[in-house]
Amino acid sequence: VQLQASGGGLVQAGGSLRLSCAASGLTFNISALGWFRQAPGKEREFVASITGSGLSTYYADSAKGRFTISRDNAENTVYLQMNGLKPEDTAVYYCAARRGRSYSYLTHQYNYDYWGQGTQVTVSS
Repeated sequence: VQLQASGGGLVQAGGSLRLSCAASGLTFNISALGWFRQAPGKEREFVASITGSGLSTYYADSAKGRFTISRDNAENTVYLQMNGLKPEDTAVYYCAARRGRSYSYLTHQYNYDYWGQGTQVTVSS
């Protein structure tokens, strides 16, 4: 299984970015997917997750109202649209996938089986 994250970059506060994560080797349309992030000196934290069908989504309080997770099962890709970015959103963003049809505790990083390499998001003030 491979997860390839892309779309990070440098943006000014208030700007937008869309992260993408392309998956291969996975039964994509049943797998829950998530985005996590890790800032320097901090632990990795949950950002957003989505079930296999895409009908249910979950967000960290810090992401609600600004970020949107979505997926394209035909393209085996999950997205994270980030609007209204703040300097505190600066981090390496990781996509993650869970094996099989299991959708409990999707906010917990230890419930994911596969991880991408991360993409850097830097928000300047």
